[in-house]
Parts: sequence; C-alpha cells; structure tokens
Amino acid sequence: MSKSKVWDTPLFKRILWASKPHRSLLIRGILLTVFLALLSPVKPFIIGKLVGDYVRLGDEKGLLIGTILVIGLLVIESVFLIVVSYTSSDLGQRVVKDLRNRLFTHITKLRLKYFDQNPIGMLVTRSVSDMETIAEIFSQGILVIIGDLLKLFGVLIFMFYINWKLTLLVLIPIPLLIVSTNIFKRAIKNSFQEVRKQVSSLNSFVQEHITGMNVVQIFSRENVEAKKFNKINLAHKKAHIKGIMAYSVFFPVVETLSALSIAILVIYSVWSISYGNTDYGTVTTEMMSFILYVHMLFRPIRMLADRFNTLQMGMVSSARVFDLLDNDEIIHQSGNNQLESFNGQISFKNVHFSYDGRSKVFDGLSLDVRSGETIAVVGPTGAGKTSLINLISRYYEFQEGEILLDGMDIRSISLSSLRSKVAVVLQDVFLFNTSVLENITLGKEEIELEEVIEAAKKVGVHGFISQLDGSYEFQVKERGGVLSSGQRQLISFLRAYICKPDLLILDEATSSVDSGAEELIQKATKVITKDRTSIIIAHRLSTIKNADRILVIDRGKIIEEGNHNTLIQKKGHYFDLYENQFLKEESILPS
Repeated sequence: MSKSKVWDTPLFKRILWASKPHRSLLIRGILLTVFLALLSPVKPFIIGKLVGDYVRLGDEKGLLIGTILVIGLLVIESVFLIVVSYTSSDLGQRVVKDLRNRLFTHITKLRLKYFDQNPIGMLVTRSVSDMETIAEIFSQGILVIIGDLLKLFGVLIFMFYINWKLTLLVLIPIPLLIVSTNIFKRAIKNSFQEVRKQVSSLNSFVQEHITGMNVVQIFSRENVEAKKFNKINLAHKKAHIKGIMAYSVFFPVVETLSALSIAILVIYSVWSISYGNTDYGTVTTEMMSFILYVHMLFRPIRMLADRFNTLQMGMVSSARVFDLLDNDEIIHQSGNNQLESFNGQISFKNVHFSYDGRSKVFDGLSLDVRSGETIAVVGPTGAGKTSLINLISRYYEFQEGEILLDGMDIRSISLSSLRSKVAVVLQDVFLFNTSVLENITLGKEEIELEEVIEAAKKVGVHGFISQLDGSYEFQVKERGGVLSSGQRQLISFLRAYICKPDLLILDEATSSVDSGAEELIQKATKVITKDRTSIIIAHRLSTIKNADRILVIDRGKIIEEGNHNTLIQKKGHYFDLYENQFLKEESILPS
C-alpha cells in the first residue's frame, strides 16, 4: 500500500476475502454488533426519564420498574459485549492462522536466490508480528468500527428526537473534533509505517548477529556491534515517540471538546429554566440524557480515530504480507511428470547459467553422467562446482540449454518427484532443534526407529549415536550446536542414506572435519555411494582417488576429465591441483 494513499479499497477487499472460509463467524459478529449498537442508546433515554419524571415526582413504583429495566439492559449489554469481543478475536485468529499457513508454504517455495537477497529477519517479521497486526483488523477494527458508527447514528437519532435545538448546540465542537481526528489519523499512520520498518530492521540485525555470534566474539566486535544495535534501536524508539506524541496531543483535545459540549449543555439548560419558560422536569430529563449522550458521542469518535488507526496499521501489514505472497520468485514447473524410477543418467546440453543475469557461471556447459557412476568435481573457488549441483536439484534456474534426467527434461519433472530421488550432503550441515532421530528422518513417520538403527550400523555411525545421552532421542539443540562438526556431518550422511536416493550429491562434505571423523565419513561415503550415481565436490585427496571419473572445472568449463591415474600422467591442471592443494592438505593432517 502506497504511503500516499489514505485508503486502499482493493487491499481492504482482499483482506475481507481472506475471511471467506469463516463467513458465518463474520456475519454472526456483524449481527451481534448491530444489535448491541442499537441497544446502547436506549439506556440514557430511560435514565433521563427516571430522573426527570419518577425521581422528581417521587414515583417509587415507576422508579423501581425503571431501575430494574436499566439493570437488565446493562446485563444484556455486558453479555453481548463479551460475545462480540470473543467472536471478533476468534475470527481474527482464524484468518491469521490461514494466512500464516499460506505465507509459510509460499516461503518454502521461493527460490534460494530470494533468500540470498533478503534478510531472514524481514521474513520473520512478516510471518509473526505483521500477522498479529492483521488479526487486530478483525478483533479491534472492522466489527468495532461498525458498532461505533451505528452507535453514533443511534445516539444522534435519540438526541434529535428529544430536542433538536439542544442537539445542534451540543454538536458545535464536533467539526473541530473531526479535523483533529483526521490530523491524528495521518500522523499515527506515518508513525506506524516507520515503526514497522524499524521493527524489521531490528529483527534482521538481531537474527543475523545471534546466528553469527561466534564471529562477533572471535574478532572482538562486541562493542562495535553494540553501537550499531544502539543506532537501530534509537531509530525504533524515535519512531514510537512520534506515535506517543500524537496520542498525547489528541486525547486531551478530545476531552477539552467534550467538556465544551457539556458546558454548552449546562448553559443552555440554565437559560431554558431562567428565561425560556421551559418546564423544570423537561429540562432535567433532557439534561440527564444529554450528559450521557455526549459521553457516548465523544468516546466513540475518539475511539474511532484509534480504530481506524488500528485498521490502517493492519492494512499496512497486510500490504507487506500480500506483497510477499504475490512474489513470483518461485520455481515454475512446465510439467508434472513423475520420476517413478531414476537410473541416474544426467546430461547437461549447452547449459547457460547466471545468478545475477550479468556474470555467467556456465556458458554452454555440456556434461554426461552415466548411471551408477561416481563423479568427483574439482577446481578453484568460484569455478562453478556448487552451481552444478544447484541446477541438478533445481535450487536455481538455468537460462538456456537442457538438463536431462534419464532423457527427461528436468523442467518437466515435478519438484517433489525430482527431489525425492536426490539427496544432498552439504559442507555446512544444518540440524534442527530437535532429536537426532527427528533430524535423520525429518519427521517422516513411515521410517521406523529399527530401520534407522539398521541403516546407522551400515553407515558406521550407530556407535557414536548410542553413546549420546538418550541415544537417538538426544536433543541436538539449535543448529546442532552441542555436536562436533564431524558428528553433524555423520548425521547428515545417515539422513541422506535413509531416504534411499537414486542420486547422491556430496558438496565438500569432508572439508571441515578432523582425521578421526574423516575416517568414519570415508567409510560412510563408500556405503552410501554404492550402486547409485554420485557426484562429489571434492576437497580431500581420499575422496578423489576412488572416483570413477574426475572433472576439473574452471570458470564454468570442464577443462579436464578422467580418472586419478590418467590425469596425473597428463600433468595438466589436475596435476597442479594435486601437488599444490591436495597433497599439502593431506600432509598436514595428523596421522
């Protein structure tokens, strides 16, 4: 929603459309609100009659009946207030639950490129705090505004019915109130937009720095980062202060104008008795009713400004959420073919790929991987090794050429079918804050514990898991922080093995582990690569020697290929890498 627009009708319609699955609840809330709004103005009218007629005349029976009637109205009004409040809040939470599910599902479908370019804290803000603001559209916005407007309408009808001249006099301050309300509404909207912006910045900063706290502490950046945080936090405070200032000015203005109406009412009533030849009882009745009506008139108008502000705040958050939902940076499927059985044959045909549309990673890459073959890919940093596996799993989209799996265009295969046949073990292993078992099965209920234990024994990781406190139920904490890098890597190998992939990809999976863990990982590698097509982004010499074929990539092109012995005899690029990188790294490993 543009900042220049006071109201965005299409956006409001879209918000209402989000409540369609709960239409019956919305209609019920509106009907209850209408009844409550029509009931409220009756009470001051009866109280005025009680004071003006029954109290003044000493009619005890009439006073008793009137009092019981007022009490009854108060009870009914209180019950309906409870029901309306619960209904509106329930509706808001139901709508937000649906929207949050839609948003999270959409986020999981976004290309990795989107996460490269947008801070995670922003996505957290959209999914959590912005959603709660949307809920207030229904709990504190639509139904309450409808009720307040109807209540105002009912109050004015009763006031004009009782004394239209007095009503016009009492309404003299209303134009000033409307002007003040409009100024307040604009000020608070701008303040809220700035607050949401600063909240997003805070979330992004905190998320990033807590995740990277080891870097902050290693390089003694605590004070520097604290100063940066203080600057963002100060901007957040200033944004809030603007809103507080608007409230601090507006509410006293409303109270002053309300007092002015009461003063006009009192002066007119005294004048009517003294000089207007008006009956004292009539003046008393009107005065009592009008005092209550003035409070009923000004309070909803004052609250309407706040309600409209809540509504606009919700619409600002809604615009942010819908902008994310409308984001088209998802991987589109041109077909929905299923990989019922994948033999592991992969072909790159004249593939062109760029991350940013400017610098090409691959410029006409062609490559064939045979079924059951183990391919090792080596090359300098930035050569395109990881990009190769990103395209096979469709984490990123190539711009030109073809990638074929068993002769089938990869873009015609459904993503779920494709990724169910491919397992990737990354260098930087991510573990969720749950048990070892959950991290291995990823919540797949069809995988039994016995199956996991059997697979762990084959891969060679059962020994270390069984020594953990609680064994497979051991809680690894956030990102697996209580485990060593080697242990996390072993769990990721087992996670890949348990899903029985037809294609296994290892992305420098042994580059950051010690020699002890590497021995276990090498054993695991032999087990999980057996009888399946495997692509290994190689970092250690031991992972290269056993490969059926080695591809040397530089600047997105395959410049050499063959097995280890063949490439050594060539004494080309691979030979240089072998002497300058792999041999040196092997020599510094502890024996």
